[in-house]
Amino acid sequence: MSYGSYETLIVERQGHVGWLIFNRPEQLNAMNNTMRDELADAWLELDRDPEVRVIVHTGNGRAFQTGVDVMEIATDGVGFERYRDSMEHFDVHFTAWHQQVWKPVITAVNGICAGGAFHWVADADIVIAASDAQFFDPHVSVGQVVAIEAIGLIRRMPAEAVMRMAFVGKYERMTAQRAYELGMISQIVDPPEQLREEAQKLAELIARNSPTAMRHTKKALWGALEAGLTDACKNGAKHLVDMWGHPDQEEGPAAFAEKRDANWAPLSPSESRARPNRSSGSDAPAG
Repeated sequence: MSYGSYETLIVERQGHVGWLIFNRPEQLNAMNNTMRDELADAWLELDRDPEVRVIVHTGNGRAFQTGVDVMEIATDGVGFERYRDSMEHFDVHFTAWHQQVWKPVITAVNGICAGGAFHWVADADIVIAASDAQFFDPHVSVGQVVAIEAIGLIRRMPAEAVMRMAFVGKYERMTAQRAYELGMISQIVDPPEQLREEAQKLAELIARNSPTAMRHTKKALWGALEAGLTDACKNGAKHLVDMWGHPDQEEGPAAFAEKRDANWAPLSPSESRARPNRSSGSDAPAG
């Protein structure tokens, strides 16, 4: 199933798996102004589809993504000023976290992953990569500051590895193997051509679980990245109790006892999508 018409993205569904694909391969999937706006809509379109239980995010061509479109920045007369207000107020809408999407998200990195591409690595729930993937952050090499993406990555992997990427810039590339060793990714796919097939398989495994339980699980686990241990456990207990009395809590044990697949209830559309305050130590993920 395909969704609305997008100029820079492909948005589709395969079974219970939604796909969001960067589609500017000639520009190495760099984010121009159109893509920025379309990403905000695409995440919400997938989130609103009750048939989508898991979302996979990847790119067409030889790059996953290479950050902001520097050519557009350099030539359109607007430059980075288009981002000033949104960044000063941290009101951005690039990733699933920015758009408060609480379905599991898998980022499948194909080829080059550079600079602003780390937004989607830092804000994913699971990251896998093709064996030929390359990771580097050229911000300081083009006179820009490394900040938001790397701040998210520091929660996923050793701080020194993030610092090294930040300061070495374009002059060193991290391999998929090294990214795996550092915990940035959880799976290397070889040969690279099987990346999407493996991502679909992983997503289908995840999609077999209760959508409502996964939503609460994601809120609890991402919330733990924002809070101290006690507050995180209290918040997690709230999400645990919120599932009590839900039909899936009876269906799960019944399906297990009867040795059949569970018939999960669809996600309720009534649950609030508001992102809690980052300083409150509640549900908001880091990145």
